[in-house]
Amino acid sequence: MSSGKEIPIHNLTFEKFKVMTLDNGHPENFHDVHRHNFFEIIWFQKTHENTRLELDFKEYSIKDNHICIIAPGQVFNMKLRGEKGFVFAISREIFQEVSEVEVILESGTQPFLLDPKSSETCQTITELITQEYQESSRINVIKAYLKAFCIIITDQLITSEDMNNDRLRIQQLIPLIEEHYTVQKDTAFYAERLNVSAHHLNDIIRISRGTTVKKMISQRLLLEAKRELSFGALTVKEVAFKLGFNDASYFSRFFKKHTGINPEQFKNSVI
Repeated sequence: MSSGKEIPIHNLTFEKFKVMTLDNGHPENFHDVHRHNFFEIIWFQKTHENTRLELDFKEYSIKDNHICIIAPGQVFNMKLRGEKGFVFAISREIFQEVSEVEVILESGTQPFLLDPKSSETCQTITELITQEYQESSRINVIKAYLKAFCIIITDQLITSEDMNNDRLRIQQLIPLIEEHYTVQKDTAFYAERLNVSAHHLNDIIRISRGTTVKKMISQRLLLEAKRELSFGALTVKEVAFKLGFNDASYFSRFFKKHTGINPEQFKNSVI
């Protein structure tokens, strides 16, 4: 019988939305490795020289006016040291209503910077959200403010030009991989779903992201493997089968090829 640590999952229980500040009454404890079952938007307004956070095993340096969007299932860890800012905890249902670019954010995004004009606008919107949340708490009003907030911050992620077919296909590819990566590992499957040839799809991904569909799938498999091996109670063989590998030894070779160590070594290094 296998044993091991399990990643705590932080839930939104009674409310579908919460707004808190980093320095006063944050809705959850940052000081552990955890996942959410909801979306979380963190706006770091004041940071320190050494402010860091860890998201899906990557460490990021955080500066003033950085935004971090954490999607359900992502592994998150941070030690707060008096940073100031706001945190929005948003249920999946509400996030889907207020965000026009959920396909971009579905797997989360690395922290990004708000420009001064956007920061000023977001400050006004945040004050309105906080006031409504603390007083009347009308969810439809909060949704309207949240939608405005999301439009402003996601303008930093996408350009204002009209979305062409290639960019649209990239956005459609991300949730497709998220849904099927454990059972469909061939580029041809995704190309067929997007109504393009596998060659053309790889051209799109190579030009825009400097990678290939196969590498994107491999990276997603590796990420989930690391999550399971780090904090799950499954054996290496069980992780391999969960990720769609019929042969545990092939999974071990795959993992070592991309990380330089085998799964057992990785699992032992984080226990």
